[in-house]
Amino acid sequence: MISDEELDALRLSGEKVRVVRDEIQSNDVTGIVVAWDGEQVLIRRQNRRVVKLDRNYQYQLFSEPRKSPLEE
Repeated sequence: MISDEELDALRLSGEKVRVVRDEIQSNDVTGIVVAWDGEQVLIRRQNRRVVKLDRNYQYQLFSEPRKSPLEE
């Protein structure tokens, strides 16, 4: 699970993140971190729609190469 400190740093920087939900790359969600609570994270996508995602997913910087969730 991603920590509050990491989420706060991503929110303040405004960097685009990739949320890897499973092995299929087309299922990834990209956007910026807007808000979060104990269980979910709010991501604003490029089309300005907001998506609620579980904090247990893998959060990565979009500028870095994609890492598969099975690699860990």
